[in-house]
Amino acid sequence: MKVTLFATCLVDMFQGDVGKAVVEVLERLGCEIDFPEGQICCGQPAYNSGYVEDSKKAMKKMITTFEIAQYVVSPSGSCAYMFKEYPEVFKGDPVWEKKAQELADKTYEFTEFIVNVLNVKDVGAQLEGTATFHTSCHMTRLLGVTEAPFTLLSNVKNLNYVDLPGKDRCCGFGGTFSVKMGNISGQMVDEKVLNIEETEADILVGADAGCLLNIGGRINRQGKPIKVMHIAEVLNSR
Repeated sequence: MKVTLFATCLVDMFQGDVGKAVVEVLERLGCEIDFPEGQICCGQPAYNSGYVEDSKKAMKKMITTFEIAQYVVSPSGSCAYMFKEYPEVFKGDPVWEKKAQELADKTYEFTEFIVNVLNVKDVGAQLEGTATFHTSCHMTRLLGVTEAPFTLLSNVKNLNYVDLPGKDRCCGFGGTFSVKMGNISGQMVDEKVLNIEETEADILVGADAGCLLNIGGRINRQGKPIKVMHIAEVLNSR
């Protein structure tokens, strides 16, 4: 099975180890990985800020870049969902709507792909510690991936999982929201950190780089002894 990696901007620039973990996990599961270097931003920041027409140039570039892919897999539910938005953006366009739909249909979030396409529930990971999981808004509410991460985490050997209070609440990142509404965003992430502390977990796991950078930054500035890991890194632990 050939899988094309949609790394996302944040993983590419700030969390390279997450991208490597995704590749290593999928390769162990028998996938052949391709990484087209022509990939850029998916256009989400501009699109969510209301600059729809301006964002189309980036979207067309991404559609073209992934046109020959068999499966597109991303370690970010938020960015994977953006590909699902493309058909609506190009609705009525005689050329780009069909191409956008083809890309949307073959795009999957990382854990969703492992569980629902590869039909794997245990990747053979092993990690000592107590972990809790932050469910990102786009991944759960819009993309609809709610069970796959927990299925995979439940089969990580020696990992004790504790449910996160208020896990359905936004961490305050929200892309440009954290910039435009900094004070509100700060209060939201403070609440999230308090909820994480309630669990007494020593590892916070998430599946979206934006959320993890936001929460992890707050944890680091407050000097909390909590390790922040993307789920791909957890599943790559041996």
